[in-house]
Amino acid sequence: MKKLAFILPLLLLTVSISAFNPLEKVEKVPNFSATDESGEAWELSDQRADYLVIYFYPAAFTGGCTKQACSYRDHDDAFRLLNAQVIGVSGDEHENLNKFKEFHNLNFTLLSDADGKIAELFGVPTRDGNTIEKEIDGQTLQLTRGVTTSRWTYVVDGNGKLIYKDENVQAATDPETVLKEITTHKDRKTCRKK
Repeated sequence: MKKLAFILPLLLLTVSISAFNPLEKVEKVPNFSATDESGEAWELSDQRADYLVIYFYPAAFTGGCTKQACSYRDHDDAFRLLNAQVIGVSGDEHENLNKFKEFHNLNFTLLSDADGKIAELFGVPTRDGNTIEKEIDGQTLQLTRGVTTSRWTYVVDGNGKLIYKDENVQAATDPETVLKEITTHKDRKTCRKK
């Protein structure tokens, strides 16, 4: 009986620690859902692309995050050729993401992770969010985010496996780095089939 009393807490501790471990390459990404910039429900299992780029960024309408988003926008044709879908994730409220998407003509989905649950799933560090004032198109807006995430990027293949993880993202050049990684992965797959 004493052994069981010792083993049970140890087992529970192991389960709780493993629940917070960051995802690593070749692991299958668990299904998750979120609210997109339009306030609509979005679910990972509904996505039908060969590759899904999931990039986490700190906050909409800030310098580095705007460069990164606009760079993804500008590389849209290259991602489409690879049948890769881009998803941006931040702690911003979905209304702010909608304004960010419209203002910069972004052509990909933005997900609101105000409670940091998606970041936690991927192991992306977060800190407290806040509200900032920003003037956009002559209007002063209050932009609120629940959490501020670190800038990390992931690529998930069509089987739901994590094939790429970058914890040291360079905002402006992130899309080029990701495109090279997807192309290399695709070439390796093609080579194996021959």
